[in-house]
Amino acid sequence: MNQVGSVGLIAALAFAAYALVAGAVGGRLRSPRITRSAERATWGFFLMITMAVVALEYMILTNDFHNAYVAEHSNRDLLTYYKVASLWAGQEGSLLFWTWLLSIYSALVVWQNRRKNRQLMPYVVSVLMGTGTFFSLLVFFVANPFQELWANGTQAFTAPDGNGLNPLLQYHSMVIHPPMLYLGYVGMVVPFAFATAALITRQLGDNWIRITRRWTMVPWMLLGTGILLGGNWAYAVLGWGGYWGWDPVENASLLPWLAGTAFLHSVMIQEKRGMLKVWNVALVILTFFLSIFGTFLTRSGIVSSVHAFAQSNIGPFFAVFLAIILFFSVTLLFLRLDHLKSENKLDSMVSRESGFLFNNWILLALVFAVFWGTLFPVISKAIENTTVTVGAPFFNKVAIPMGLLLLLLTGAGPLLAWRKTSFQSIRRNFTVPLIVAAVAGVVMFVEGVRNLYAWMTLFLSVFVTICILGEFWKGARTRMRTAKENFAVALYNLTMRNTRRYGGYVVHIGIVLLFIGFAGQAFKTDSKGLMQEGDLLRINNYELRLSELVSGDNPNYEYTRANFSVTKNGEAFTSMHPEKRFYKASQQPTSYVAIHPTLSEDLYVVLAGLDPGTNKAIVQVFVNPLVMWVWIGGVVTLLGTLLAMVPSRVEREMAEMRQAQELIVQAGDAF
Repeated sequence: MNQVGSVGLIAALAFAAYALVAGAVGGRLRSPRITRSAERATWGFFLMITMAVVALEYMILTNDFHNAYVAEHSNRDLLTYYKVASLWAGQEGSLLFWTWLLSIYSALVVWQNRRKNRQLMPYVVSVLMGTGTFFSLLVFFVANPFQELWANGTQAFTAPDGNGLNPLLQYHSMVIHPPMLYLGYVGMVVPFAFATAALITRQLGDNWIRITRRWTMVPWMLLGTGILLGGNWAYAVLGWGGYWGWDPVENASLLPWLAGTAFLHSVMIQEKRGMLKVWNVALVILTFFLSIFGTFLTRSGIVSSVHAFAQSNIGPFFAVFLAIILFFSVTLLFLRLDHLKSENKLDSMVSRESGFLFNNWILLALVFAVFWGTLFPVISKAIENTTVTVGAPFFNKVAIPMGLLLLLLTGAGPLLAWRKTSFQSIRRNFTVPLIVAAVAGVVMFVEGVRNLYAWMTLFLSVFVTICILGEFWKGARTRMRTAKENFAVALYNLTMRNTRRYGGYVVHIGIVLLFIGFAGQAFKTDSKGLMQEGDLLRINNYELRLSELVSGDNPNYEYTRANFSVTKNGEAFTSMHPEKRFYKASQQPTSYVAIHPTLSEDLYVVLAGLDPGTNKAIVQVFVNPLVMWVWIGGVVTLLGTLLAMVPSRVEREMAEMRQAQELIVQAGDAF
């Protein structure tokens, strides 16, 4: 199977290189035959990479420890779904998986556009396969997962068992977190390919924008889901009581998501008013660049992170690829500036256009701040030979005020009119939300919410929620009057008539719920102690009694479990069972955290181990308010994005009209 995988990789490289050249030549010569050939080569690339992936997964599932990658990242007693996840557990396998997802995206693009966008497709294929060529070269020559296991560097052999999957990765969300994250990273190549093709062909009208917007929404949604699942993993596995620590690799995933968010907002201005054309192309380029940068940061070893892969020689190759992307894209954009002139100008600073523009400025300022803070240790090491670490305090100091401004615009922006908003409109739209938010703010202050940022977050959350719900109410009430529908039917028809708009509102509600969850971090408390059976540990209104310490093992790991009975306000509340595990194959320890979640707060218990001097349990307990709202907000954001991608009735009616017009034209030509 090593040979089968290697053949698949070299064949995929040949197909990708051919499609890269044939696409460019077919576009240049305007040859449908050569373009079709490039598209068929894209299908070949997909089939060959799929063959390589199947070969590696087969060796993992059948415990073929003759393969070095399988021996390093799997073992016989590993659960089957963790064996499947071993594909992306290491450097070589994850890069193969990245390349496979790229081949899937590329095949889907070719299939979807087999009868349309024919002027753009040669260059779209060329850009996609240019990226495919780079990753195929990388996987085959630098990080090949089909190497044999060698003894003392001279003799191939089969190990009796493997080292096993990293214990930190043996958690259910890690089975789907990396695929979601990679689907987001990889998917950003598609809008970049269409933007590049539009620049090359000078086809810079509305068509490429419509295509690019939809192809951006899908990876943006998947990347956001991957980030959320990663936060859930960090919260449940790492045992530090939080879900976001501004880790360099966490930041690397956040950067393209923020840039993609900026594009999805500003593209509406181009569609509605013909403005920000250069800005939108630049945002597409930036989003793809940051996606590759995130992949580079995870694998180069230039930053220290629990999420990163081991130190490797792969960094310089990514650095060269990033430089090529930047040089090619910026040069092409500069050459097409005359074709990207705005059709209108900003009429007023109090308008929906200005709201979207302010939103973009804040998002890009946040991108720069996170990018700078993430790379600052590398820069300081290069300049002064001293690594200066930038931690969470810096990021929080910068990100929290920007986040509050973004939260404000989430509610205020959609209520502003296009071109110019009158004072009467502002008073009519914002009076009720401001009054309700002010009352809620007073109540929160009286109830003891004195942290400024937390209070502002909750105040703005109420304001934004009332603004958005008001939009649903006003639209449904209008339909109730005009169409004589009841409220539920009117609300459904309103939403389905413009899914993009109201799906966006649902996304904004999800963002509000996320911010409510973030605000809970201001009220987080913790306690730590050494405990033996019968001891008590108090935190807030909870009391934890250590009932017993139990030891045991299974084929995968040994464990020590602490059984706690918990009371709240003096009454029986729950039982919790954190563990300390030692995995046999990898010889690594890890903690299994016990969490009791509620809508108001999570009780979070960690068994850090046994004190070597006293043999008492080292126990740390956190009370984390409002964490559940982070996960709920993520789900609502996902559902809102899915709703926004459903074709609305207006879009379907316009598509039917265009189809009817085409049929009339064809009938006239035939006559």
